[in-house]
Amino acid sequence: MRYKLTIEYDGTNLLGWQRQLNGPSVQQYLEEILEKLNGFHSEIVSAGRTDAGVHALAQVAHIDLTRDMELWKIREAFNGNLLALEAPVSVLEVEPVDKNFNARFSAKKRAYIYRILNRRAPSPVLKNRVWWTPHPLDLNLMRQGARHLLGHHDFTSFRAAACQAKSPVKTLDKLDISQNGDEFTFYVEARSFLHHQVRNMVGTLKMVGEGRLMPDNVKTILEARDRTVAGPTAPAAGLYLVKVEY
Repeated sequence: MRYKLTIEYDGTNLLGWQRQLNGPSVQQYLEEILEKLNGFHSEIVSAGRTDAGVHALAQVAHIDLTRDMELWKIREAFNGNLLALEAPVSVLEVEPVDKNFNARFSAKKRAYIYRILNRRAPSPVLKNRVWWTPHPLDLNLMRQGARHLLGHHDFTSFRAAACQAKSPVKTLDKLDISQNGDEFTFYVEARSFLHHQVRNMVGTLKMVGEGRLMPDNVKTILEARDRTVAGPTAPAAGLYLVKVEY
C-alpha cells in the first residue's frame, strides 16, 4: 500500500530533507522508522528537497508499506518514534493513495513563505525563524519590484550555482508581500522552483525595500541572466514550505 504523508519540521538543526553523511536530516529520521515498519530499508520520496535550516509546515512525501495498518496507527508509529529520537519532525496526516501517486512528480504546485523581521531590536524568540533586518523596508517598493518576477521567465539571475535543474525557465504564479507590524511575509507559488530561487528573489527585493535598488532594477537583473548582478541569498531560517497541491 502507498501512503501520502503530510510532515512538519523545524529545520534549524537539520541538514535539510535529503539524507546526509555528516548529520541528521528529515529523510534519515523517517526512513529509520519506515525500516522498522517494513523490516527492510525503504525509501521515502518527498515533494521537494528543502535545504539545511529551512522549515516545513506541510511537506508531502509518499511511502510504501508492506503491512496493513490503520491510518492513525501509521501516524502514531512515526510520531512515537520521532519523539523517542527527539527529532524536530512530526507527521501530521496519513492518507492512502494510488500506487501511481508520486509525491515529487505528481505535484502541480508548491508554495513557500519567507519571513523578515524588520525592527531595530533582534528577537531571541524568533531566532532561526525569521531573517532579522534592522534597516527600514518599504512595502510598496518591494511590491513594485516583485511584479517583474511574475510569469514565465529565465530565472538564471536567481539560480544557485549548484542547481541541478535542466532549465532555468520557470513560471512564477504568485509573489505576494504583506506586512503585519514588524514582520514582512513573502508568499510565493509555482509548479517548481530552482535551487535557492525563493531566497535569492527575497534577497534582491529586500535591497529594493531598503532603497539600495529601484523596483525597475529587478527587471534589469532578471533579463541579465547573471547571478552576480542580483542580491544576496536570504538566510535559510526565514523560509517555510507551506503547501503542495496535487
